[in-house]
Amino acid sequence: MKTLIRAAALGALFATSALAAHAQSAPQTAAEAMFNATTLNLSAYGEVRIAPDMATINVGVMTEAPTAVEAMRQNGLRMNQVMAALTRQGIAERDIQTSNLNLSSQYDYRENQPPLLRGYQASNQVTIRVMDLSKLGQAIDAVVSAGSNQINGIGFGLRDPRTAEDNARRQAVAALKAKADLYAEATGLRIARLINLSEGGGYSPPQPVPMAMLARGMAKDESTSVSGGELSVRVDVNAVYQLSAGR
Repeated sequence: MKTLIRAAALGALFATSALAAHAQSAPQTAAEAMFNATTLNLSAYGEVRIAPDMATINVGVMTEAPTAVEAMRQNGLRMNQVMAALTRQGIAERDIQTSNLNLSSQYDYRENQPPLLRGYQASNQVTIRVMDLSKLGQAIDAVVSAGSNQINGIGFGLRDPRTAEDNARRQAVAALKAKADLYAEATGLRIARLINLSEGGGYSPPQPVPMAMLARGMAKDESTSVSGGELSVRVDVNAVYQLSAGR
């Protein structure tokens, strides 16, 4: 009986030793290797400022009439004039998109009486891309002269943002590397390798900034002045570095 117990105990010991040896020889997972290493988590960004080369603007026509049919009819006539004016300004059909079409009842509200139907209001809005900023002011003037009585917003953008984004990426990575080198020097360690790199941010297409502004008639010698200023293209990066001792 004692012999059987000793045999069982020896077997368990050998099995435990074998498992330990296997665990030591088994390759570490990426998560385990990262946990056991000395790592540095950093973030940085790169930012490029650049002049826009296009604009997006939202304009519209609002009309009121006693009946819904008449409100829509008048609106359609004036919007056709606006579209024709845009064509004369060299705005391509692909750069004009209907963004809102609305018909609503209009009421007069009186104290202690039911609302009185006054008529109907029709609204039609289009979003326009102007690819030549030197003609932006002229385009705005043209649509107002043609019958548009709403200018709801304007946004500036880039036709091709890739160059600006790539420059921002280079700046971000350079700033990230400078940070990593500084921390390594300050801690008496050295950068062994880059474990992980991720990116955020980048260029966002222009959206008309809401102005809720009703266009008013202008004198003939007046012209709309529009300034595009500069755009900011920013790229954020995050990285994990592995550090090691020695130089």
